[in-house]
Amino acid sequence: MMSDEYYMQQALREAEKAYAEGEVPVGAVVVTGGKIISRGYNQVEKLSDPTAHAEIIALTSAFNFLGAKYLPDASLYVTVEPCLMCAGAIYWSKLSRIVWGADDEKNGHARITGNNWPFHPKATISKGILAAECAALMKDFFRARRG
Repeated sequence: MMSDEYYMQQALREAEKAYAEGEVPVGAVVVTGGKIISRGYNQVEKLSDPTAHAEIIALTSAFNFLGAKYLPDASLYVTVEPCLMCAGAIYWSKLSRIVWGADDEKNGHARITGNNWPFHPKATISKGILAAECAALMKDFFRARRG
C-alpha cells in the first residue's frame, strides 16, 4: 500500500493535465487494493459537458473497469473538495473513503450541505492531503486566466 500523499500526487498529475488543456485543474484517482484502477481530470470545456468533472470521469472509469455499479472497497483521491453534484455521485457509488487536498469554499459541497454528511453512511473522509500543492495549482490557474 502506498501513502495518501502518493495517491494525491497521482491525482495532482491528472489535475496538471486539465491545467495544460485550459480546464479547471482538478484531478482524481480511484484506488482499491492498493492499486489505482482509474484516473480522471476535469474535461468540462473539452466535452462541452458541465458534468465532466474529474470525480465523475474517474468513477465512471472505475465502474467500467470493475463491471460494478458500487465501489464499497475503493477510495477516491481528488485534489479539491467535491462539489454538490460530485458528492451525490460519490454517495451513490458507496465509496468507503474520500480523500481530498484543498477545501473549496466557493464551490465545494460543504457550502450547501453545511454540517450534513453528503456521503454514504459507511464512508470516511480525509482532507488536507497535499493541500498547499492542490490549492497552488488552482490559484495559479485562475491568476493566469485573469491575467
